[in-house]
Amino acid sequence: MRLFATGLLLAMAVAFILLRRFGGEHPGWGYAIAFTEAAMVGGLADWFAVTALFRRPLGLPIPHTAIIPENKNRIADSMATFLRDNFLTPQVVARRVNAFNFASSAGGFLSDPGRGGESRLRAGAANLVADVLESLDPDRLGNQIRAGMARQLERVEIAPLLGQMLSATIADRRHLPLLDGAIRWAGEALEANEELVRTMIRERAHGLLRFTGLDSRIANSVLDGLYKLLAEMIVQPDHPLKAKVEQMLQGLAHDLQHDGALRARVENAKRELIANPAVSQWWQGVWERLRQQLIAAARDPHTALGGQLTTMLGELGNALRDDPRLQSQINRFARRTLVGVTARYGDEIVRLVSETVKRWDARTVSDRIEGAVGRDLQFIRINGTLVGGLFGVCIHAVDRWL
Repeated sequence: MRLFATGLLLAMAVAFILLRRFGGEHPGWGYAIAFTEAAMVGGLADWFAVTALFRRPLGLPIPHTAIIPENKNRIADSMATFLRDNFLTPQVVARRVNAFNFASSAGGFLSDPGRGGESRLRAGAANLVADVLESLDPDRLGNQIRAGMARQLERVEIAPLLGQMLSATIADRRHLPLLDGAIRWAGEALEANEELVRTMIRERAHGLLRFTGLDSRIANSVLDGLYKLLAEMIVQPDHPLKAKVEQMLQGLAHDLQHDGALRARVENAKRELIANPAVSQWWQGVWERLRQQLIAAARDPHTALGGQLTTMLGELGNALRDDPRLQSQINRFARRTLVGVTARYGDEIVRLVSETVKRWDARTVSDRIEGAVGRDLQFIRINGTLVGGLFGVCIHAVDRWL
C-alpha cells in the first residue's frame, strides 16, 4: 500500500509535466492540469502528515515531527491510563461480567463432544501430568517422599494401632478366612516337602529303628497325623487348636495396646526397619516403577487415566450446565475473584503496560503502532491525492466562472 500511494503521487507528477508540456488551448486541459497539480499538493501534504507521526520527513529536523517517538513516554502513560479507566476498575469489571454466565459457558464447552474441548483439555491435563513427572528428579523426589513418610511414621506409635486393628478384625470374625488360608498353605507346604520331612525323621531315628524299618512307619504316622490335624481344623469351625490360636491373637492385640515393653519393642523394630538401607532401595524401585507407569498412562490416550479424565470432565460439564445452584455459586465466586484481582492488581497491570512501552526504543514504538494501524495510513495518502485533485478541479472551475 505504501508503494501504491507513492506510485499514485508520482503518476500525478508525471501527468502534470506532460500536460504542461503538450497541453493545448482546449478548456479541458486546464481542468486536467488543475487536477494533477492539486493532487500532488494533497498527496505531498498527507505524505508529510503521515510520515511526521512516526519519523522525521527526509530526515530533516522539522519541528513537531516524529511525534510518536518523541512522545513515547507520554503515550505509554496515556495508554495505561486509558486501560485503567476503561477496563481495570472494579466498577467496570463488575458491570461487564455481571451478566456473563461463566459456569454455563464452561459446562457447555466441557459437555459438548462436538467442540473437541473435552479431548483438548484431557490431552492438556494428561500431558501436563506427564511433563511434571518427567521433569522431576526421580532420585531426589523419591528420597523426599521416603523422608516424608519416615517422618510421619516416626511420629505415629504403630503398636496401639496394630492392636486396635487386630481386635476389630477378631471381633468382626474377619480373621477366620486368613486363618483358614494359613492352614491350607501349611497343608500345601507339607505336601510339597513331604520327602524332606521323611528324611528328617529318618535321620533323627535310632539306628535300630532304621534297621527294622520302623522309621518309615513313624514318618508315615507323623505325616498322617499332621494331615488329619490340618483337615480337622479346616472343617471344624470350633476346633480347639483354632480357638487356641484365636486366644493367642486376642492376647497379642491386648498386649500391643497395653504392654509397655511390647510396645517399645515394636517401636524399636519400626525405627530399625525405617533406617534399613534395603528398605530405602526397595522404596526407590517401587517409586520409579510407579512414576514410569503414571507417565506411560498419561501419554497414552487409550489408558484408564485418559478415560477417567474424560468421564470426570464430562460429568463436571453436565453439572455446570444443568445445576442452577452450582452455576450461581461459581459465577459469584468468579465475579468476586475478578473484581478482587482488579482492585488489588489493576494498578500493577497498568504500571506493567506503561513501563513496558517506555522500555521500547523509539523505532520499535513507531514500527509497532504503524503496523497496528496498517493499510489505513496509506489510504490517507491515497485519499489526500485524489481528494486534493478534486478540490483543484473545483477551484479551477470557480476561478474560470469568476
